[in-house]
Amino acid sequence: MKFLVLHGPNLNLFGRREPHIYGTTTLAEINSKLQTLAAELGVELEILQSNHEGTLIDKLHECIDTVQGALLNPAGLTQHGVPLHDAIKAMPFPVLEIHMSNIAAREPWRSHSIISPAVKATIQGLGWRSYTMGLRALVELAQDA
Repeated sequence: MKFLVLHGPNLNLFGRREPHIYGTTTLAEINSKLQTLAAELGVELEILQSNHEGTLIDKLHECIDTVQGALLNPAGLTQHGVPLHDAIKAMPFPVLEIHMSNIAAREPWRSHSIISPAVKATIQGLGWRSYTMGLRALVELAQDA
């Protein structure tokens, strides 16, 4: 089994960007934790971070027939990513929306996700563990399919 992990805009700054919200774990450390867990679970990952919505959409399209699910942290696209929303709805596999922080407990404008209606579920507020919980859930979903 193979899964896609997509990190949205500015997430390459994890560890430096607002550590009081996102913690000090870097994106490289998150990816390493995911790769370690993937090896334990016997699955493969393809990981991409981009600051450009179109690049994330292109990767979804490219993987439409080759992965069994995707983790997506849409970051700043959460509230305005209509094309990303539409691409997710076209995927034949489950996509889980991941957030390190609890977006409902932050600024009022962050609490509405345009992405949430397109995904299977949302995992948020657990820091880097949101990603690992998401990967465990995706593997279980794929095994049940």
